[in-house]
Amino acid sequence: MTEFSIQGQRGEIKALRLGNPNGMPVLALHGWLDNAASFIPMAPFLAKHNIIAMDSMGHGGSAHIPKGYDYAFADWMHDILDVMDALEWQQAHLLGHSLGGALATAVAAGAPERILSLALIESLGPPPWLGEHAAERLQKAVAGRRKPLSAPRLILDIETAVRARLQATDKLESSARLLVERNLKAVEGGYQWRSDPRLMWPSHSRADEATVRGWIAAIECPTLVIAADPPPAYFSTQLLNERFAHLKNGTKHIIPGTHHVHMDKPEPVAGFINAFWANL
Repeated sequence: MTEFSIQGQRGEIKALRLGNPNGMPVLALHGWLDNAASFIPMAPFLAKHNIIAMDSMGHGGSAHIPKGYDYAFADWMHDILDVMDALEWQQAHLLGHSLGGALATAVAAGAPERILSLALIESLGPPPWLGEHAAERLQKAVAGRRKPLSAPRLILDIETAVRARLQATDKLESSARLLVERNLKAVEGGYQWRSDPRLMWPSHSRADEATVRGWIAAIECPTLVIAADPPPAYFSTQLLNERFAHLKNGTKHIIPGTHHVHMDKPEPVAGFINAFWANL
């Protein structure tokens, strides 16, 4: 495993090379508030592939966007294409978890000539956006951006950060530790999070369900969807099945587990992915 930097249009993007440099090109995209370490547990089981796991802007070791800007979904899409361009990958396979899978879905719809396949974990497009709450969400987003940012919180030790992460999400301690250790920076008296606090700001707008289903219907490449059972509250089994029906060439697997099932059960999840890639 090696770390390296890529210069995107919006700033420096950190990435991990987790596989064989001569293997099939795979760009791995992590979830919201996670980082490239999300894919470390699966790496030994996907070792023959050239997997590049990037820290999305504002996450892990990647740069924060300039003051006065938001983390817009469309901009993250172009960061992905920037990384592919920097790697000189005209085409690649995308492997995405949660937000990373939502971004992969949109990139495959928006730049179909660049994407060879999608392997999505706990995702198929962004979470649903309820139009009746759009004005309320917009007001919260505007108010949030007008407020000054709070001073970074001092974390006394890594164990404290791991416990906080475990309280926020349902995952194994080993999985939480991988994400936490990559997202901490040492400062006088302890540690601080490296991720940008502006990631917590509400979105000004999102795609509605009809738009997302239009994106999914436009995907030309083979698509694998792996979902955990039970599903997260915001992405029901019914919604997944309704979206999945719009795929031209989709394969779906359900596995008992939590939202970070790829970290907690890396071998069976990687098995689904390897079988999918082997049949392309």
